[in-house]
Amino acid sequence: METKNKLPMVNGCGFDGYDATSLMSETARLRRIITKRGTLEILIPLCCTTEPVRYKQFRGAIKGVSSKTLAIRLKELEKGGILERKAYSEIPPRVEYRLTPKGQELVESVINLLQWMKKWSSSSGA
Repeated sequence: METKNKLPMVNGCGFDGYDATSLMSETARLRRIITKRGTLEILIPLCCTTEPVRYKQFRGAIKGVSSKTLAIRLKELEKGGILERKAYSEIPPRVEYRLTPKGQELVESVINLLQWMKKWSSSSGA
């Protein structure tokens, strides 16, 4: 018996072993990664360089994000395996960040989504 709260889905609809219901539940995990304030502002510039980026460079480039929020995001992205952090025993302290292969793949996916948005936003009013 069908419930009224289920979406009408075709059997076999999905990709890489996911069904549509599983994919919808995965969106919550994706939102937790990329929609927090400052996250995309950290990730996108890292995609465009092969050089590591220092904390000070992020502070200078990212506007509207506090130092505390930036530090929290960097730690979260490092913990998630998206960023690699390298600290040097120097005075003043030096810390550099770069994307891991997992992070690079995430950023490439985000860029693809941004390209899709740019393509369709002018024609559909999205």
